[in-house]
Amino acid sequence: MEQQTYILTMLVANKPGVTSRITGLFSGRGYNMESICGAPTHNPEISRITIKTKATPDKLTEIINQLNRLIDVIKLRDMTLEERAIKRELISVDSAQKDAPGFLDVLEKAGANIVNVASDSVIVEITGVEESINQLIENLRPYTIYKVSRSGVLALYRELER
Repeated sequence: MEQQTYILTMLVANKPGVTSRITGLFSGRGYNMESICGAPTHNPEISRITIKTKATPDKLTEIINQLNRLIDVIKLRDMTLEERAIKRELISVDSAQKDAPGFLDVLEKAGANIVNVASDSVIVEITGVEESINQLIENLRPYTIYKVSRSGVLALYRELER
């Protein structure tokens, strides 16, 4: 069976060692994480962790079952389906040739913001879906990219009714 990309988000107890146990579960069983993001929620006792992984459907079921066995995992959701989740990623790009023809047009078309201007480079950022982030990187390649920093995917479940 072919691997697919999945996005899992979980609410966990915000205490030392929780992220380590989750990443240890992945590495110990040979699961791969393409990205992981975690931070406290509005409740300081709870954090949200979002993981992007590739797996077969059977392996995904195994991952979910293993994560649900961890005592500090309060709630886990598969956020893969587009209609069920709002997913965004933040990227910062340090690029040269800020005065090159077309550079500002690339940024404007992508909706990127300039956050720092130095004598030899510019740092821009954009928040968007993975495809738009990847497209900005491709469009900036001719302008010399020094560094790229990506947040990894963040996801929230779309509540249709409260």
